[in-house]
Amino acid sequence: MTSSVLVALRIKAAPARVFDAFTRDISSWWVPNTLFRFTKGKPGRLAFEAGVGGRLTETSASGDVFEIGTIKVWKPGHALVFSWRQATFNNEQNTEVDVRFEPVGDETRVTVTHRGWDSVPADHVARHTFPDAIFLRRHAEWWVTLLDSLSGSCNLAPASSV
Repeated sequence: MTSSVLVALRIKAAPARVFDAFTRDISSWWVPNTLFRFTKGKPGRLAFEAGVGGRLTETSASGDVFEIGTIKVWKPGHALVFSWRQATFNNEQNTEVDVRFEPVGDETRVTVTHRGWDSVPADHVARHTFPDAIFLRRHAEWWVTLLDSLSGSCNLAPASSV
C-alpha cells in the first residue's frame, strides 16, 4: 500500500478522551462528503463495534447496514486501525485507516494515515476522474475537516495543526 493520505491535528484533551470521542461518538462528529460516500443515497449513521474484529458500519434510515470495514487494532488512547471500503469497491479494492493518539503536553496529536488507494484504479467511480495527486489532496482535506469536527465534538477548539 503506497498511495496514502496523512493528516494530523492537535486537540486539547487527553488521548483516552479523544479516542473515546473518535470511536464511541463517531456519529456525532462525522461530516459526510458527497464525493466520498460509502453507499448510494443519503448518508446513514456510523458506528464502531469495539475491539479487534469489530466493525465500522453505516446504517441507513431504512435500517440497511453496510460494513465499511473491520477493526485490526484497538488500543484505547493509543491506536485504532480499520479497513475501509465503499460499496463500489470489489474484493481487491480495500483501503486502511490508521489513527494514532499521541500525548503532547496537555494535548493529543491525532494522526490519520489513510493508505491503500493504489488498490483503487484511477478510473474507478470513487476517484471521480481526479488525477492521483488531486484525489489524495481532496481526501486529505476531508480528513482535516473530520478531525476539526472531532475536536468540536469534544467541545474543544483545535489547538493547532501539526
